[in-house]
Amino acid sequence: MRQEHPLSALLNIAKMAKSVFYYHRCQFDVKDKYADLKQCITELYHKHKGRYGYRRVTAALKQQGAYHNHKLIAKLMRQMKLSAKIRRQNYRSYKGQQGKIAKNYLKRQFYAGHPHKRWLTDITEFKVG
Repeated sequence: MRQEHPLSALLNIAKMAKSVFYYHRCQFDVKDKYADLKQCITELYHKHKGRYGYRRVTAALKQQGAYHNHKLIAKLMRQMKLSAKIRRQNYRSYKGQQGKIAKNYLKRQFYAGHPHKRWLTDITEFKVG
């Protein structure tokens, strides 16, 4: 309708500000300036079977001669929903004999005749995910 009527008349009828019209018109013309980079990231990610995170992708791109900030690579990978597959490690608590084993002075006789005679503590450590 812009060819037949002036823009200001159309905006008055639609009760729309001129800035809103130009804002929405601009949104249609937006080109992805990182399209080539996204393509390279995707190829690297799938070439290495999804094992590469943003740090290794950034390093691989630098080897190819494409120098980009690691934050940009991380942002683009988040947008494309690409994340490294992390292999879970099983918890292994046994490490063999660690340090020096203290002498057993109490021999399970925990009763003391008066206060502050026997002080005990437990130094067991549990690592959990």
